[in-house]
Amino acid sequence: MSTNSIISASGTKNTLSVLVKHNLNTFSRIIGIFSGKGFEIDSITFASEADPGMARITLTTTGSEEVVEQITKLLHNVVDVLKVTNLTNKKFIERELALIKVASTSENRTEIMLVAQAFKAKVIDLSPTRISLEVTGIRDKIDALIEVLRPHGISSVARTGTVATKREFKGSA
Repeated sequence: MSTNSIISASGTKNTLSVLVKHNLNTFSRIIGIFSGKGFEIDSITFASEADPGMARITLTTTGSEEVVEQITKLLHNVVDVLKVTNLTNKKFIERELALIKVASTSENRTEIMLVAQAFKAKVIDLSPTRISLEVTGIRDKIDALIEVLRPHGISSVARTGTVATKREFKGSA
């Protein structure tokens, strides 16, 4: 839990998309803002953009509207930050990727495969004692799959952070 007094446990999850000049020092400065002020980072990703020399940082944080406004202002003060977009109240698409290794035996292998199928996970590796799965989706879906598989014995989980982009479709769906 954060030590910052203006962050409350009842804060909401916010997804911020930050367009920056591709520079690892910028990434470090952004991390420094969060650690220096005691803001929580639930997830963070850094990746090159289609435009050379540009990168996008997608981060999720939990806090009140005031906290997110403060974070946004602080991010705008970082020299190489070009644009900060709070996607939270917009229509946007978000995904995570997880690789999960689960203990398997001849007795539980079919059940694990059925669970994987129900979550649209792919089997990416198979051995006599382990099944490795790849799953993409929103954080809640991945958390749910992990919980369902936990009784079988998860030996490792590797997860990306959230990646997100604004939805362009303007229809009612």
